[in-house]
Amino acid sequence: MAELRIELLGGFRVTLGSRAVPDEAWRRRKPAALVKLLALAPGHRLQREQVMDALWPELDPGAAAANLRKALHHARRALGPDEGARLIASVGELLRLPCEGLRVDVDAFRTAVAGARRTGDLDEYTQAIDLYGEGLLPEDRYEDWVVARGEELRLELLAVLEELAEALRQYEQLREALAAGLGTEPSPETQRLYEEVRAKQASEPELSAELWERVGDLRVLSGDAGGAAKAYGSALEAASTVDAVGLHRKIAGAWLVQHDADRAEPHLEAAEELTADAAERGRLACLRANQAWERGELERAQRFAEDALEVAQSNGDPDDVAAAHEALAVVSHLRGDWRRGMELEIERLAADGDRSAQLARVFDIHHCIGQYHLYGDGLADDVEDYARRTLAIAQQAEAVRAQAFAWCLLGESLLLRAHWEEAAGCLERSCELHDSLGTPTAALPWQRLGELAVCRGTPDDADAFLRRASAIATVSPMAKHLWGRIHATAAFASLERGDPETAAGSVRAAAAAAARYGDCPSCSALLNPMAAEAFAGLGDRDGARAHAEAAAGVAGFFDSSAWRAMAQSAAASAAAADGEPVRAAEHFEAAAELYERAGQPYWAERSRTQAGNAQGTRAS
Repeated sequence: MAELRIELLGGFRVTLGSRAVPDEAWRRRKPAALVKLLALAPGHRLQREQVMDALWPELDPGAAAANLRKALHHARRALGPDEGARLIASVGELLRLPCEGLRVDVDAFRTAVAGARRTGDLDEYTQAIDLYGEGLLPEDRYEDWVVARGEELRLELLAVLEELAEALRQYEQLREALAAGLGTEPSPETQRLYEEVRAKQASEPELSAELWERVGDLRVLSGDAGGAAKAYGSALEAASTVDAVGLHRKIAGAWLVQHDADRAEPHLEAAEELTADAAERGRLACLRANQAWERGELERAQRFAEDALEVAQSNGDPDDVAAAHEALAVVSHLRGDWRRGMELEIERLAADGDRSAQLARVFDIHHCIGQYHLYGDGLADDVEDYARRTLAIAQQAEAVRAQAFAWCLLGESLLLRAHWEEAAGCLERSCELHDSLGTPTAALPWQRLGELAVCRGTPDDADAFLRRASAIATVSPMAKHLWGRIHATAAFASLERGDPETAAGSVRAAAAAAARYGDCPSCSALLNPMAAEAFAGLGDRDGARAHAEAAAGVAGFFDSSAWRAMAQSAAASAAAADGEPVRAAEHFEAAAELYERAGQPYWAERSRTQAGNAQGTRAS
């Protein structure tokens, strides 16, 4: 009898003997959810009513029972026509997995935890940690029936780590292994978990000022600016011997990340009163620039940013220099002079060298700003020429990171204009240059290569590119600019494969990433039309409508033909979900015209095809 193996930690996978059940077999979410619920249940058995309450709480018993019968049928079929009924048995009102020949990784994790506690063996502790991986069902972590179970497992892991005096050494080993093997750091979640363990936060809530500050730093890394401000405030309160200047500065920075210039003000004032250190005053000048542009005072912001750069170059460290360059990039964009500002910046970088890893985030900001030019009316037409000019300046200056940026921008422009071969060459060259820098930077060219693969009709080829982009985004301080576009491209690939359910999963993953890291509306603009299309394909009217409204909001904020085209496309999908094919066709036609105006022929043609399909639905 073949062993049934079900993996839930790090993602859902099912293997029967030597045969892995393909992901395509689980395209429907509810049959997969049924198997997951049974695998998590004590004894791997549940009453039908328990399953219905978990998966269809909003339905009356008759409708929920009908849905369960369908889900059970499809789950059994996924496991195999000969084995399905045995593997998911129905005994009266009870559904159960087999008593023998079953292995579930959650059970293995709990067994490893128990063994490690019993023996104290380091290898067994390591085995338990390795089994936990990325946690329970990351693709479903916000489903109601997963949340409590996921938190329970996470607390088990935390308890294990707290028992280990050697946990700190293991973290450093993990860090070294990642650096050696992948050139990355542990994820922000892993770093935060490590900090909780090191501080014994669960059992010793009274942390020292230094540890509260470290907690704040880790929360910044994970995109939790509000939590960071609170942690830094606790550090100020915990002791009088801390670096009050640095903490006030960090609190101000956390508030500015949340666009709250007024709440940053008292902390900026306090820091300025407490310090005469030149480097620290340069850091404060950089934050004053941020505060000024939040208030719309662009001339003042420019002066502060220039002062910050001058002080950083003479008294600061590489991070200070990078932060000042980043501030200048933002100010030049807000003043409508980004292109000239970019050229001047390349010249400045040429004098100092642009290989510093700290400057990677500066060019990530430039990539974000570049989206306005690629998709903006009156700007997109000459992006290709501008990218070529920028590339020539960067090559003359021997500024490698600037060259990588220019190759990517050129590739993006060619991609949007459907010049596939040229776009591929430029994006690949950008990736090569980034690799030569030896740091995990610039997810954008990898993501665009994935998008290019889908546009060329080979969506399966996108997966490898998106995995590379995801690895970079995981450790990037610019994560909020990256995850939305990565998940949007993954959804796009699934839709082109005819798989709206997997596409919807990518949309949900994007929402989870946005909750954790924040979101950039311009960088993730493609997500809303892809999301609306995915939910329409599943008959989810509310989901399609919500993303159509979100797309309209982005188009209202960034007024251009391309963003309006995305809003029209999303509105078309919402109309299709509402059963209104005439209105759907009209919106798709409007999207096609706007994409034509924006100079994006692939998307124009795709929208026309969708309009024709909608009209065909009407005819039938």
